[in-house]
Amino acid sequence: EATDQPYADEYCCEIIANGKWIDANPDTAARATRAILKAAVWVQQNPKAAAQMAVDKKYLASTVELNTVAISRLKYIPSVGLAEQTLHTAAKEMREAKMLSPETDTEALAKRAFQHLEGVTDEWIKTVKVDKVPGGQVDPDEDLRLYAEMILKQGDGCCARKMYDQPDQEAPNLADPDASCHDKNMIASHK
Repeated sequence: EATDQPYADEYCCEIIANGKWIDANPDTAARATRAILKAAVWVQQNPKAAAQMAVDKKYLASTVELNTVAISRLKYIPSVGLAEQTLHTAAKEMREAKMLSPETDTEALAKRAFQHLEGVTDEWIKTVKVDKVPGGQVDPDEDLRLYAEMILKQGDGCCARKMYDQPDQEAPNLADPDASCHDKNMIASHK
């Protein structure tokens, strides 16, 4: 989940599986879910190592530095209770946003959608232990330094890419799409 408002208090992310498959494979569903939750604990303890692994294995097209900044700005703290609560909240918000019919019983929908699995509990999560990888952590000063470097970096940085093909953005996206993040931030602050 994000660390910045307005998303800091929202839980992310849910694991989705077909109910018929879960009913037919409850042990496999529980084992897979426990593995994913344990992996979340590992990422929380080793954000820099997780960033390196994701880039090395080509799970995403990014740099280790950018991925480290992104992962260090998220909380990977698994919770069965918060996952269930979030499903109820999301259903209500989807009805308010007219993604669900006004007649939808969001409580019944959320209860039907959330499956409790054998051995997958908040109590179990509290017992999960993972090793810290040497050099796999990001201290707060390093997080700020990496973030600042990404903002000021020319070239492949997040803000220097061409964005003309994104119709939801103002053209020409705060001036020259090849300008550095720093230049765009300066332009944005004067708007």
